[in-house]
Amino acid sequence: MNNDITFPIPDKELCERYEKLFSGAVNDVLREYGYLDNTLPHEILPLREKMKVCGIAFTIKGAKNLTLEGEMERRAEMLEAIHPDSVVVWDTSGDDKSAQWGEIMTLAAKTRGCRGAVIDGGIRDTDRILGLDFPIFHRYRTSNGMLGRFRMIDYQIPVKIGDVTIHPGDIIFGDIDGVLVVPRGLAYEVLLKAERILTNEVEIKRQVVSGTKPSEVVRNGGYF
Repeated sequence: MNNDITFPIPDKELCERYEKLFSGAVNDVLREYGYLDNTLPHEILPLREKMKVCGIAFTIKGAKNLTLEGEMERRAEMLEAIHPDSVVVWDTSGDDKSAQWGEIMTLAAKTRGCRGAVIDGGIRDTDRILGLDFPIFHRYRTSNGMLGRFRMIDYQIPVKIGDVTIHPGDIIFGDIDGVLVVPRGLAYEVLLKAERILTNEVEIKRQVVSGTKPSEVVRNGGYF
C-alpha cells in the first residue's frame, strides 16, 4: 500500500509546506515527471476561494443505493478509521443527487485530525460548515442526505475521479484553481522542486515589474 512509503520529514510538515505553495507550481513539476492528467475535474472547487488544503488521501467509494440496513454502523466505522493529516476523498460514482458530506461528518473528521475533504458530489449544512474552519472541495450543494439515496461501498481502496486514480496515501493538494493528486512515491521530490519554483518566481516577477522585456526574462532563465 502507498502508506508503506515514508518521507524524510513528518507527514504534518510535508502537508504544511505544500500548503505554502500554489497548485500551478505543483502541476508544473508533475508535468516534468510525465504526469499530465493528475488534476481532478475542474467542477470540483473550494467552498470558499481562500480555502487551501494538503493531506494524505483517505479514500471512500460510494454509489446510488436505496438500502438502509447497516448504513449508520458502516459510516461510523469509516469515520473512526480516519487518521491525522488526512484529506477525505469521496468517489461517488457520478452521483448528482445527494450530499455525501455535512456538518456532523465535518466535526467527526476534524476531531480525528483530518485536514479537509474533497467530495466528487454534494455537501449540505453549508452555513454551519463555514464556521468550522475546515477546507472542503465539492461539485454542488443540496439538502438531500445520503440515507435512502446513496450508500458507501468501501473505504481506503483505490478510487477514480475523472481521469485520476487515487490510492490511499497519495498526497491531495487543493486551492482556488482546483485539486491535484501527487503520487506518494514522488511527493517529497515534487515538494522540493515546487518550492524552488516559488523562490525563482520572486526574481522573475522582479524583472517583469522593473520593465525587463519578456524576451530578456526568458534569456535570463525566466518563463511566462
